[in-house]
Amino acid sequence: MNIMIYRKIKINETNIQLKTDIEPHGLTDYIVKLRTLIKNFIIRNPDFLTSLEPLKIYEGPLIVKKMLRSGVIANTGPMAAVAGTIAQFSMNYLLNKDSKYVIVDNGGDISLKTDKDVVIGLFAGLSSLSGKIGFKIKSKKTPMGICTSSGTIGHSISFGRADSVTVFADEASIADALATSIANEANGESDQDTVENCIYYAENFREYMNGAVVIVGEYAGTIGKIPKMIQTDKKVVLGDFFDLI
Repeated sequence: MNIMIYRKIKINETNIQLKTDIEPHGLTDYIVKLRTLIKNFIIRNPDFLTSLEPLKIYEGPLIVKKMLRSGVIANTGPMAAVAGTIAQFSMNYLLNKDSKYVIVDNGGDISLKTDKDVVIGLFAGLSSLSGKIGFKIKSKKTPMGICTSSGTIGHSISFGRADSVTVFADEASIADALATSIANEANGESDQDTVENCIYYAENFREYMNGAVVIVGEYAGTIGKIPKMIQTDKKVVLGDFFDLI
């Protein structure tokens, strides 16, 4: 049985919790390179940093192109995908080093590929559901991206008031941008209306995601195929993860 290694990697805005079965791996240096590529591109293309709408730019390093593509798919600016894209590239980096088990959580935006089932915890701000629900992720369904946006917690820009919008997709880059896009639509006369508006809007992206969960106050809605939801007495938040026994 492989020994699992936990590490935290903090590089300015990038705040990663890592669980993997290999070490040393050089991931910190790799993330620095990714961030440098993005920063250098922003110097030449300032709109990449500030735009809240998709950009029609067709050049740049691979990580930039991935963020641009995710923004086009989700109808957001490219930076809406930055955390998920870095998580995704980090996961692929470790898989290329023959890791069989990788979970990269970049501030709650997760990319994972595992050889056994895990549970990912759900944090939904002040909602009573927060910390009481987990998603059972089957290893055969990975790699997977699990990303969350919120209008009530965190520092990310959101024009809605969802406690959480969690998107499950094959790529964390796309999941991140879609979570932002759907959360921006979290407005309505009541919490129930707000959830329904998000779900209705999310229908536009069914081909790009597996499913999504929207939580506003005491109301929740789902769309598509989401992992099995289970109750947990562990004080977990989105980004916390633990192996199923």
